[in-house]
Formats: sequence, C-alpha cells, structure tokens
Amino acid sequence: MTDLPLIEFQPVRDRARAPSLVQQVIDAVTRAIDTQALRPGMALPSVRDFARIHEVSTFTVAAAYARLAAAGRVASRPGAGYRVAARPSASPGDAAGAPPRPWSPPTPGAEWLLSDVFADHSIPVKSGCGWLPGEWLNEDGLHLGLRHVARVPGARIAGYGHPYGYAPLRETIAGRLAGLGLPVQPDQVLLTQGVTHGLDLAIRTLLRPGDTVVVERPCYANLLPLLRLAGLRIVSVDRGAAGLDCQALEQLAALHRPRALFVNPVLQNPTGATLGMANAFQLLRVAEQHDMWIIEDDISRELAVGVAPMLAALDGARRVVYLSGYSKVVSPSVRVGYLVAHAEVVRDMARTKMAVGLTSPEILERVVHQALHEGRYQAHVGRVRERLALAHGKVAQSLAELGMTLHSEPRAGLFLWAGLPKAWKGGANALASRALRDGIWLAPGSYFDAEQEDVPWLRLNVAYSEDASLWRFLRQAMAG
Repeated sequence: MTDLPLIEFQPVRDRARAPSLVQQVIDAVTRAIDTQALRPGMALPSVRDFARIHEVSTFTVAAAYARLAAAGRVASRPGAGYRVAARPSASPGDAAGAPPRPWSPPTPGAEWLLSDVFADHSIPVKSGCGWLPGEWLNEDGLHLGLRHVARVPGARIAGYGHPYGYAPLRETIAGRLAGLGLPVQPDQVLLTQGVTHGLDLAIRTLLRPGDTVVVERPCYANLLPLLRLAGLRIVSVDRGAAGLDCQALEQLAALHRPRALFVNPVLQNPTGATLGMANAFQLLRVAEQHDMWIIEDDISRELAVGVAPMLAALDGARRVVYLSGYSKVVSPSVRVGYLVAHAEVVRDMARTKMAVGLTSPEILERVVHQALHEGRYQAHVGRVRERLALAHGKVAQSLAELGMTLHSEPRAGLFLWAGLPKAWKGGANALASRALRDGIWLAPGSYFDAEQEDVPWLRLNVAYSEDASLWRFLRQAMAG
C-alpha cells in the first residue's frame, strides 16, 4: 500500500473560504502526481484508509477518486483499488471482444448519480431515482404525438428550427402561464432540452467565474456540478418545510454579495416541500434589496394539488428567470423544457443556446405539443396525482414504523425527505452502499448538499418505494 504521507492533505472545512472537500481531495492527489510524489503505476491509499486518516467520509474520497479516474489521472481495477495512470488509455477489460465483466454493485456518489445511473438497468429497486415509472407515463399521448410527427412532410422538419424553439409550443406555454398569473409573450419563452439545460443557459448568460451564488440546503443534485463547472462560489441556506431561512439568507447576502439565488419552490427536489406565500414574498424582498437574480426551477408544479406561489408571477418576471418542462409528467426521454424571463434576457439566452448547442430538437417539441393538445393531458396529470397521493400515504406510514422522521408531508409530487433514526450510526452513505449490494438504489443526503456532507437523510421517490424488498432491507438494517 502507498504510504499515506505521499499525499499531503489538510482538509479545510470552512465553506466560506475553501472549495468542497471532494475538490480538496482531488487537488491534493493531483499535486502529488504533478510533483511525482506519486508516480505512474503507484497505488493510492484505499478509500477507507484515506478517509480514516484524514477524518473525511469515505463517500467524499470515493467521489474524488471517481472524478480523478474520469479525468484519466488515475486508473481503477476491480479488487485492485486505484493507481496513478501511466497514460490515458482503455483498460484491457474494455478491449473489443473481451468477455463481459461480472456484475458488481456500483459505488454510490455524485459522479455515479450524474452519469452511470442513467444507463445502469441492473438495479431492480430504484427508490432513489427522480422520475416516474414507465407505466405511469402518458403512453397514449406520446404515441399520438409520434404518429403526428411521422406524418409531417420532411421539408418542414429538415432545418435546424427556430433558435427559440417550436413556435406553437411556445404559444401554448405562454397561454398556460397566463392562466397561472404570469402573462408573457411567446418571445419571452425559450425552449430548452430539459430544465437542467435551462439552468446551464441561465448560469452561462447571467453569471461569471468567481461570482457567488446561493443554493438551498438540500438542493437539486444536478445543479451543483453545473455551478462548479462555471467556476462559481457556492453558499447554502437551509430549506425548511415552509421555505428558506430568510434571516440567514439576508446575512449571507450582506456578507457575500451573491449574484443569484437558485430555488425550487414547489414540491422541492429532494424534500418535497413547497414555499409558503409569506416566504415567497420575503425571498423576493431580499433579492430586490441585494440585487440578486432568482432562478426558479418549477419542474414539479403540474404534480402539485391546490395553489402554490410562483415567484416569477409575483415578480412580473423582472429579476426571476422561470424554468419548467415536461420530464416529470410527459417523459424524461423527450428532453423538452423551457425558460421564461424578460424579453431582453431571453434574447441573450437564445444567443447562448445557439453558441453552445444550436437549436433544441423541434421533432421532440412537436411530439410534446401534440401530446398536450390531443393526448388527454389533463386527465393523465390527474391520474398521476391520485397515484402519487396514495403512494405518499403508504410510504410515509412505512417510514414512521421504522422510526424515520419526515422533513414535510406533501402528499403530492415524487419525493419524501426521510431522516434516519438516531439509533442508526452508520451514516446515510454507508446505508446507500449497503443497499446497492442488495440491488436497491437509495439517494443519501450528501447527493443534495453543496459540501457533499454525509447528512443523515434519504430522498425516496414514492412511486418506486412500495417494493417489499426495500422495506425488508430497511427493517434489517435498522435492527443492526
């Protein structure tokens, strides 16, 4: 085993002064390689040894090693740990014609969540995923939309399409938003390849490397790597059942002068909580006072029951950029989303969209447009809401029987945020690793934390959490 002193590492846990612990581990290993303290072929300390000696979580070290492997700085072989890569090349086991490797459970972590998990169909119980089961989707509406596109003359879909996206769908979206209290023109609607694409466009257009931004704690997991890739400084504010801690937000704003606040107001991912109206007005007041953009990710509004505040409507889309889409209700695979803002801001974002990826796929936008108009869409949404409400009741009861606490009880949307009982001392990351060995995917709280701390919470997708094997595993784990 490599001597541990070869990697000089002193973790800095002050969030205001240092990058995430994962990035600190990456930087330490990279320095050791660049200075040849670690040379090609040498073994790195095991994940467990590194974590024990330096008093960080194994999840942090595993995530750092995975990112180093993805960058080609280290190589990983099953059963042999990590070694410094001799040169960027494919491993022998990946050569053409080589026999497939036997299945082994993946290592949970942010990198796995953002890449391999979407292609990994080997895990039978997906309680940690973020989408509806295939059988819950609007299959009839999708098939109708696909048949409609198949009849469109080729000449009409041969080009790239409009930079803003398919005009009839933008008009439909503008009409729907007007009914929700946000009157906008179609030229204030920019179609995107899902909400995550919209977040990327907002980040690239409105922010610059070195800017400070505020995220919720916990927050949408995929947002965090986007912010890091853009070179932004991330600070967090706690998200409670009724909304954000606005007193803490004001203090952060005065101290760090952030340029933007990212918020998921309705049926938040991962907590399932929805902002109260008073909290919504407070957020807008703080943003106005401290000249912050608000980036509002409203992907789950269709699944909400009753009235919930829309920040963009309360603000008149002046300093709020509104994001939503159809992955939660129509289908994740169609990758159709949209953003709404002041017309001049949308024009700038359209330029960014064209610069980094050209137009969004009009064929898929036509499919969604047809599904909305001809696929009995509202009836489908109503059925999904009913099924989710029933699932929430069952899953919440099962969690209570295990002594797990709930952040909130939304009775709608996909998610419940469940606190581990005090008797469980192993941490959420350890529980998730153990579950994967049993073919169960859990989403530990560290996925949704800007510092990737091993917080004692799990996100459960209620639509995937009624499998008896999940509860059998949790009962056995909690019993020790």
